[in-house]
Amino acid sequence: MEFYDPFVSDADLTKMEIPTARLVLRRPAAEDIDAIFTVNGDPRACAHNPSDLLGGREDAVRLFHRWDRHWQEHGLGYWTVRRHDSATPLGFCGTKYMDLDGMRVLNLFYRFDPAAWGRGYASEAAGAVVGWVRDRLPGFPIVARVRPGNAASQRVAVRAGLVRCEHLDTAGEDGLDWIYAANLPEQTGTVR
Repeated sequence: MEFYDPFVSDADLTKMEIPTARLVLRRPAAEDIDAIFTVNGDPRACAHNPSDLLGGREDAVRLFHRWDRHWQEHGLGYWTVRRHDSATPLGFCGTKYMDLDGMRVLNLFYRFDPAAWGRGYASEAAGAVVGWVRDRLPGFPIVARVRPGNAASQRVAVRAGLVRCEHLDTAGEDGLDWIYAANLPEQTGTVR
């Protein structure tokens, strides 16, 4: 089961927003490419995932197109996150389809400009994204892959409603991925 509504156009998805108490999440647009580079080109933001570090703006353009293609194909993806009172993006948060241990899951991603760290924005955005997914795909497995040394990211995953699932830990591109999850078959009693 994947989310795709043939009655919702790509243009409608472009206008869709998720409001929270302090934030607005919207689908990334070409105007976000500089912010994509700013966040994903900052070694501090990618310290736990150095393979994600972008080398130049052209890498950000390619990453934007990859994110946009996921939206077009699946009707969901990563969101640009900003405060209600600002047009400046703070970072990005969302989900993408992937396979984990033979299961089709949605991987929860969050990465923010280091200038926005420590204010709870990632937790607020991640919680909103998980809620949005649960409304559209009730019971679909959601995971976050987190480095063992990234305590802040672990806290965000837990605050978003995911729990630690040691039995699914796996080797990632940049080292061991600790898995946090919600709606796994063994958690819900369902089999996919």
